[in-house]
Amino acid sequence: MEAEAPRRRGRPSRKAEIVAATERLVRERGVPGVTTRAIAESVPCSEAAIYVHFKDRLELILAVLEESLPELLVPLQALKERKGEGTPEENLIAAVKGLRQFHQRVTVMLCSLAGEPELRDRFKASMRRQQRGPQRGVATLAEYIEAEKALGRISGEVDAGMAGQILMASVFFHAFCGELLGESGPLDERRLVGSAIRITPRA
Repeated sequence: MEAEAPRRRGRPSRKAEIVAATERLVRERGVPGVTTRAIAESVPCSEAAIYVHFKDRLELILAVLEESLPELLVPLQALKERKGEGTPEENLIAAVKGLRQFHQRVTVMLCSLAGEPELRDRFKASMRRQQRGPQRGVATLAEYIEAEKALGRISGEVDAGMAGQILMASVFFHAFCGELLGESGPLDERRLVGSAIRITPRA
């Protein structure tokens, strides 16, 4: 197995280069086009060097998702510190922008992954094992909205769970249409947030 050469100062680590190459290839070719040979040529490195860090393709795909998570998690986690501060609209807009950046990076990969049954099933099992997935983001949004309702800053008529689902699903659909059709147009985060927390009465 190839030993890694000493890294020059300022140069990304070999592992980071492999993850970046994987993300590029997913966007260009989809998950089926991501092979260790293609990644090795893109980095460039030997295929053996890839296995120093990753045991298989799924670990590579998960690593790309991990690389994208800060764009999603930082704005969502910030909501927990913003209860009662600023305005609910501005706080949720910041969270939605993080969701948008995340989905723009990973939608192609997730849709492509869905077409590979074995990888898809392993991915689902991994998400369950780590208790990750969109439901976590929806729950964070809903918890924030409930907290603001309790403070009287969002109407008590708003269904927090449904509002969280509306925000998450709308951002994903916008990214999906943009990748599939190239015609999604800009996302109006302010209008989306306003609609979600004003016109989602509980049934």
